[in-house]
Amino acid sequence: MAESDAVTGRFGSQAWRAGAATGVGYLLVLAAMFLVLFVVPYLVFGAL
Repeated sequence: MAESDAVTGRFGSQAWRAGAATGVGYLLVLAAMFLVLFVVPYLVFGAL
């Protein structure tokens, strides 16, 4: 069995994919909130 087959067998299940997608979605939401709450006001008030 090749190395990629072993990795796919261990991490290819639906539970791992769902967990990874949840983590990525959570990080995207946090990044969007950071941009809206901190970066955008900094740029707006910096331009005044």
